[in-house]
Amino acid sequence: MGMGLNDHAALLIVDVQRDFCGTDGKMADFGADLSSVDPAVDRIEELIQGAHDHRVPVIFIRLVTDAETDSRAMKAWYALQGFDPEEAVAVCRRGTPGSEDYRIAPGPGDYAVEKQRYSAFVGTRLELLLQQLDVHKLVVTGVTTECCVDSTIRDGFMKDYGIFVVEDACAAYDQNMHDMSIRILGMNFATVLSAEQVLSDWKGA
Repeated sequence: MGMGLNDHAALLIVDVQRDFCGTDGKMADFGADLSSVDPAVDRIEELIQGAHDHRVPVIFIRLVTDAETDSRAMKAWYALQGFDPEEAVAVCRRGTPGSEDYRIAPGPGDYAVEKQRYSAFVGTRLELLLQQLDVHKLVVTGVTTECCVDSTIRDGFMKDYGIFVVEDACAAYDQNMHDMSIRILGMNFATVLSAEQVLSDWKGA
C-alpha cells in the first residue's frame, strides 16, 4: 500500500548551503567531517527530479542570518560552551558565499523559504506557503539531521503535518549522531523512509 506522497505532500530541503556542506564553508573551518554530505545530496538530487516528474512541490529551506536578529539564547549558550559567540552564530550570513546553495538550487516552479533559527517554522512564511499549496505531508531532507532537520520535523509534527524523513537524504557530521537522531525521530515524530521508497511511492501513484 502506498503512502500517498504525491497527494498534498511537499519535498523540504533543509540548509543545503555552502557553510554547512562545502569544503570552503564554516563547518569545514570548524573541523566538521563532511564525508556524509555529498552522498545525501546525491539522493536529494534524485528526489528533486522525482518530485518534478510527479508534480510534488519542492521547497528549499535556507538559513540566512543577520546580526540584528541573532539569537540571544544561542549566543549565551555558545559562550557557556567556551566558544566566541559572535563568531559561532555568524553562519550563513546574508550576502556571504556561505549562505549560497550547495550543488542544488531552486528551479522554475520551486519555492525558497529563509529562516534565522533551527526550525523552518519559526519566524518564517513556511506555514502560509504550505497552506496556499494545500500541503498536509512533508518529505524532509537536508542537514544536519540532529539539528535543523530534527527541529523542523518536530515543529511540523506538532502543527499536525504528516512527516516522512528520508534517512539517506539527510546528513550529520557524525554517523552515530545521524543514526541516533533518525531512530528518535522514527520513534516519536516521523515515518523513516529511504529515497528509493519515496521515489517508488511517487511512481506507483
